[in-house]
Amino acid sequence: MSQTANKMAARPMFPLLMSMALPPMLSMLLSSLYNIVDSMFVARYSADALTAVSLAFPLQNFALAVSVGAGVGISSYIARKLGEGDRDAANGAVVHGLILSIVHYLFFVLLGVFAAGPFLSLFTDSPSILALGKEYLFIVLVGCVGQQVQIAIEKMLQATGNMVWPMLMQALGCVVNIILDPIMIFGLLGCPEMGIAGAAIATVIGQLAAMALSFFALFKAQNQLHFPRGGFRLRWGVIGEVYNVGAPTILMNSLGSVLVTGLNSLLMGFSETAVSVFGIYYRLQTFVFMPVSGLTQGALPIMAYNYGSRSRKRVLDCLRDGLLVSFAILIGCCLLFELLPSQLLGLFGADASMLSIGIPALRLLALSYLPAALGFCIPTLFQAVGMGRSSLVIFLLRQFVITLPLAWLLAGPMGLNGIWLSFLIAEAAAALAAVGLLARLLRRDAVLRADAPSEP
Repeated sequence: MSQTANKMAARPMFPLLMSMALPPMLSMLLSSLYNIVDSMFVARYSADALTAVSLAFPLQNFALAVSVGAGVGISSYIARKLGEGDRDAANGAVVHGLILSIVHYLFFVLLGVFAAGPFLSLFTDSPSILALGKEYLFIVLVGCVGQQVQIAIEKMLQATGNMVWPMLMQALGCVVNIILDPIMIFGLLGCPEMGIAGAAIATVIGQLAAMALSFFALFKAQNQLHFPRGGFRLRWGVIGEVYNVGAPTILMNSLGSVLVTGLNSLLMGFSETAVSVFGIYYRLQTFVFMPVSGLTQGALPIMAYNYGSRSRKRVLDCLRDGLLVSFAILIGCCLLFELLPSQLLGLFGADASMLSIGIPALRLLALSYLPAALGFCIPTLFQAVGMGRSSLVIFLLRQFVITLPLAWLLAGPMGLNGIWLSFLIAEAAAALAAVGLLARLLRRDAVLRADAPSEP
């Protein structure tokens, strides 16, 4: 405990942030490879399979959204309790987090059994695409227990400053998935050819491998968290605090699924190729945003700990450094999309038709990365101080309130370019709103006001 306190409270901020952020940044990059690798191999299996995976993505992403969002809530709660010196409350959150992960898993089993077919039929009446999509969704949702539990434990460990084990978990799951994908999809090394089902099974096996390692990290490796001594009692107040902070992240990523669902419906009016292009972009986008998301995961426990210990200067220093690193990442990725769009699409076997739609799409969509740093980092501060509603406002602007209605409005006069432009407008509006809400927080919060003491 004293070692963590010394690190969180006294270590120079930029080295501390990088030591905390680099493992989850690498972890999130590896996590994003799950869907990217699946899509790369599936695209080479058949065009219908790629369309099916693109249409299935919103429900698959919904499962990830719930696990990450609840994990963020657990991480913030544990970090704040450690900052306050309340280790019993932090340990009690471990069991609460595991219980919630199982409840979430059971929900997705029901979704996989009963909702996969009706959901896909909203977008296509192609028997081939429907059959492939139902097969893929059923497997990844009914088998997502590894994802739900592993991410919950990952966030618990990150709350204590342990970033290496979460990175190793993600790395193991990713490596297993990458190895098994071509073997199971195309039937290599004596394995039967399973097509799109092979991609789904490879993903599930990778997630289960990561879950197994997460249990070892939680119960066998040395860490600050353990089951509470003297028994356990379910506390609804803890669950309420977890969801108060985690709900915005759940809603953010869930609304991302709503966004993809709505845009897929709109894009089907243009062509199936447009749906596939957007599916490719959305997977590439995760590879862009995941490092920034990993950075915010490293920043959140630092902010929460120092807010709990009433160190205004360190909270704001962490926000400043996080913004600088986020801007650097997103500017670099914007340049990559602007300069090499055909090469990026070529990773998915793009033909001439896909390139004609995809190249201008990637170049226009990449411009939305420039204001996105504000929309990532400032809501992280809101989450760290327990103000989930403020971060929810930013997420709603980015993912729902502006993007989807504007895409429908602009698609008529501007075609596909109007859809892509809606992303840039939404990110810019969310960035402005984030700055305004931050200014209000700095004026009103007892710890973060300008006249507050800079050190506890």
